[in-house]
Amino acid sequence: MPRSKAKLKTSRRLATLRQLWGWEGRKVVFTNGVFDILHAGHVQLLERARALGDVLIVGVNTDASARRLGKGPGRPVNRLRDRAALLAALACVDAVVAFGEDTPEELLRLLKPDILVKGADYAMSGIAGARHAGRVVRVPLKSGYSTTALIRRLQGRRRP
Repeated sequence: MPRSKAKLKTSRRLATLRQLWGWEGRKVVFTNGVFDILHAGHVQLLERARALGDVLIVGVNTDASARRLGKGPGRPVNRLRDRAALLAALACVDAVVAFGEDTPEELLRLLKPDILVKGADYAMSGIAGARHAGRVVRVPLKSGYSTTALIRRLQGRRRP
């Protein structure tokens, strides 16, 4: 089995691993998103998140969950299976888990990461599940990078 495929986990399996990592004294970092069309901004956020600890878990919205977020027509562009595979192939990512709820609140309650990482575009008060993490870190976003902007550029339009 390719190493990247081994990184795809169920929430139940991750809960067991999380307990093990805690016993080993490893600092667990969690971040989440749709990660529809992976770009340099995503990679920068993931690498910064991983640098904060020993293990990086990435929660990925299911297709239905992503559609409910109202990202736009035809979103997500890539199916969950493909988005998860791309994330798992990154060296900075240790585990990928899907969640079908609108927020990762339940997943965070289960995993209780040491650090929850979100982009600085999120206000601290708007970060779902923050109370289940040891601390929350907001990281600056790479200027000029967003999936929505990329899609607009590909469609030949700069604004909606």
